[in-house]
Amino acid sequence: MKALILAAGYATRLYPLTRDYPKPLLEIKGRPIINYIVDKLDSVSAIDEIYIVTNSKFIQVFRKWVKTVKSSKKIILVNDLTKTNLDRLGSIGDMNFVIARKKIRDDLLVIGGDNLFNGSLNVFLNSIKRNYRAVNIGLYRLKQKRDASRYGVAKLDIHKKVISFEEKPLHPQSRLVAMCLYFIPKDGLGLINEYIHGRRNKIDATGGYIAWLKDRAPVYGYVFNGFWFDIGDYKYLNAAKEKFA
Repeated sequence: MKALILAAGYATRLYPLTRDYPKPLLEIKGRPIINYIVDKLDSVSAIDEIYIVTNSKFIQVFRKWVKTVKSSKKIILVNDLTKTNLDRLGSIGDMNFVIARKKIRDDLLVIGGDNLFNGSLNVFLNSIKRNYRAVNIGLYRLKQKRDASRYGVAKLDIHKKVISFEEKPLHPQSRLVAMCLYFIPKDGLGLINEYIHGRRNKIDATGGYIAWLKDRAPVYGYVFNGFWFDIGDYKYLNAAKEKFA
């Protein structure tokens, strides 16, 4: 199994903090956010390589960082060749870029580079063994339904199959939101490229892909407990700092 950390965004909502510095390398309790993610991936014995996709603006910063990180896995940096927020590939575009550029043919675990959570990736992967040949996504149940409008919102049936998925709906129908954590079986990698080539508009969030995919192939959801921070702006960055303090 390969792992992919998405770290090619430009984090404009955190300017000026991230104007010249990548969000995944911002520190929480003295450690870059991405280090916590690497720790979790290190605990998964099935993973042999970790790809980290970034961009031309921040690739040199990541090259300095990778010399400092300790991991039992091979870490491979990938430059998606974008330079600004205007020409970004977006999450699903970066996934497709890395799969094609690195000729990935194995099962793939994808995780956002700004995700902080205390759930176990091993528990997640063990829980999906019955649906191992399907796409499985990590979900989190928010306390307030109105807060779900910031995310991709899912509904599950009694078998944990995704029966509804909306990206940032104005009126969310569920408190279950996507965490930017995806297990994609090797047989399903080609569907990402199929989705991209069928779009006319700019591709960004992975939510649009999940909404498209669930009508073509089974998609299952696993609900994490504990805490989760999607660090997209100062509010959630500060909340994460308070939690870890």
